[in-house]
Amino acid sequence: MPINEGKTERILRVLAGLFLLILLPLTLHGAAKWWGLVGLLPLVTGLTGYCPAWTLFGINTCGTKPTDPASHRG
Repeated sequence: MPINEGKTERILRVLAGLFLLILLPLTLHGAAKWWGLVGLLPLVTGLTGYCPAWTLFGINTCGTKPTDPASHRG
């Protein structure tokens, strides 16, 4: 799993994930508070540095191109 998120994006994703996980359950009532689990997505992608959606769209914000292991000889 290659890293395709830059440092700033990763920090923002982790902060957004924590914000959603904490804020939504505290402000919503009943079954709606489970929407706070939506915060797991940005939290996990921020912690791992990999976003499957970025791969589908060919986006890479980490500033370096992923290397192809097959292209290395040695």
